[in-house]
Amino acid sequence: MTLVILYIVTFAVFLGIDYLGLSYIIKPTFEQHIGDIMADSPRLGPAVIFYAFYVGVLLWFVSWPALEGGKSLMWVFGSGVLIGAMAYGTYEFTNLATLKDWTWRMVATDFTWGSLLTGVSATAGVAVARAFA
Repeated sequence: MTLVILYIVTFAVFLGIDYLGLSYIIKPTFEQHIGDIMADSPRLGPAVIFYAFYVGVLLWFVSWPALEGGKSLMWVFGSGVLIGAMAYGTYEFTNLATLKDWTWRMVATDFTWGSLLTGVSATAGVAVARAFA
């Protein structure tokens, strides 16, 4: 049951906060630079696949080991930030290296957002799972 709570809370926090960030931080930044190639609305299928898989990986490498090993919430946050930096950094720096209209501002915005979002989501999930365990 703890794993289910952990997944649901992490997923909900990630999705909820990311919706706000995508709407008010990422979308305006990206529209300014690559608005002509952006879809009018997001494709939900790929988004759901990404969120479900990403949260599962976050639990595997950060959240579950923290629960099993009694790691601090600071460890969870830091490890989540590192996972986020790896994932969002891979996307952003690959695009910067290969796409002509990708900018350093887009990289900095999304890289920072994804890193912090991942750390906060992991921390919230572990904190709530511990409270119910």
